[in-house]
Amino acid sequence: MSDRIKDLSLQTLSDFWGKLSKATFHYRRSDGTWEQQIRESYDHGDGVAILLFNRTTKQVILVRQLRIPTYLNGHKDGMIIEVPAGLIEDHNPIEAIIKEVEEETGFRITEVKKVCETYVTPGSVTEKDHLCVGEDTEEMRVHAGGGRMEEQEDIEVLTLDFDKAYSMIATGEIIDAKTIILLQWAKIERLFHDTYHT
Repeated sequence: MSDRIKDLSLQTLSDFWGKLSKATFHYRRSDGTWEQQIRESYDHGDGVAILLFNRTTKQVILVRQLRIPTYLNGHKDGMIIEVPAGLIEDHNPIEAIIKEVEEETGFRITEVKKVCETYVTPGSVTEKDHLCVGEDTEEMRVHAGGGRMEEQEDIEVLTLDFDKAYSMIATGEIIDAKTIILLQWAKIERLFHDTYHT
């Protein structure tokens, strides 16, 4: 419990795919005074994402799919290039991303390295993302990928040279935060150089 929050009450405003809640509470400001605040938060669970890389070919696997909120915010056709990702749900983060990778990309990976945890929109969304990297080889491909039809997924699998993918941050072709973070991490860690250690 926080010593800066008291009298918290939550009202559910919507509970469809996720839960939208109205939070009413008292907050102790830095000067010691208390004030009532009202905020909204959206909760649809925590997520996990992975940068798949092939050290031999110096390529990464990304996906392209419709993200309707980006379309509603004016992003062209709403199609976003990003790393494979999904909700953790009833799994641990590593189990969840191995499952998502096979569904989305067709690769059956076995080893995953966790890089960090991040809140992308902490002012309004409760989701915490677990960001990971994992190595793929062509021998790991078990099908073409594309996502699950029953979940109405229509995912395009992209194999890109790392330098090309990294340059797409500057051109605005990649604007997804978790993807930018993982590509930046790979650059900083010199993922495709001999100095990188798992």
